[in-house]
Amino acid sequence: MPVITIEKASIVDAEKLTEIKKRTFDEEVKKWFPNRPDVTDYNIKPPGYSSIEMTKYMIRELEYFKVLQDKEIIGGIIITISGKNFGRIDRIFVDPKHQGKGTGSRVINLLEEEFPNVRTWDLETSGRQINNHYFYEKMGYKKTYETEEEYGYLKEIGTSSKKENLVENKNISSIQYVNCDMTKTECYGVNLDESSFSNCNLMNSHISNCNLSHSKFQNINLRNSLYADLNLSNSKMIFVTLEGVSFMDTNLGDEKKPISFERCDLEGSKFMNCNLRNLEIQRSDLTGMKIDSIPIEELMEAYYQLKK
Repeated sequence: MPVITIEKASIVDAEKLTEIKKRTFDEEVKKWFPNRPDVTDYNIKPPGYSSIEMTKYMIRELEYFKVLQDKEIIGGIIITISGKNFGRIDRIFVDPKHQGKGTGSRVINLLEEEFPNVRTWDLETSGRQINNHYFYEKMGYKKTYETEEEYGYLKEIGTSSKKENLVENKNISSIQYVNCDMTKTECYGVNLDESSFSNCNLMNSHISNCNLSHSKFQNINLRNSLYADLNLSNSKMIFVTLEGVSFMDTNLGDEKKPISFERCDLEGSKFMNCNLRNLEIQRSDLTGMKIDSIPIEELMEAYYQLKK
């Protein structure tokens, strides 16, 4: 009988995990969208699922476990732990040739054993993958919402963790908190619509799986922060200092709306291995700029010589 285990993944596992992940989700696309390889169902075809760099990011920043069968990697499960008691299954995949053998059920059980203090697990899955709905319900998950595109599931587990500081199912809207010590406060499933945070210390905060659309961030110290796996489509960055910032594995989204840089100081910056088709640079200081090690001044001079 094959032995299924899970272990924390490391960077050396990235290539193998990406290979299996790509094969798994490609099979799902073929199954549910045989005539639509360009599908944008992000549960069936997650963003960056075929990228080794995305896998490395998830191994570094999330809880990424490899699924082993007799020490052979056959899949992976990626989770986010918030605070002490809340967990989210971001992604789970098993090589198609190992599916249908109880592996997924075993992995879920092993995960719960790995994090015994987590009393609430949640996840989303595609509205189209009916087999996933049956699977999660069999594992004790209850549906929390459904749309044509997506189903949400949640599982509550009785744990031995203390609950004396738990405030649950209370309406505390419109309350003002002034000069309060709320260190290590945890919020889960909380409605903070139209809330405001002013002159607050939010260092080392962890914000995940939250809807921050139409929010405003003004006069904020964000030094040494991490921004990854974000959708910033149609956002505006105004009066922003980007000293030492790196943009890696970034794209323009499904609609390919171009980025605009206006009145920006980008002295000494580098663009490497980038798609710059149809890029326009107008009325800008290009002193010292090089393309493939050729000074832009020489390229411009050669161009105007040809135009004469």
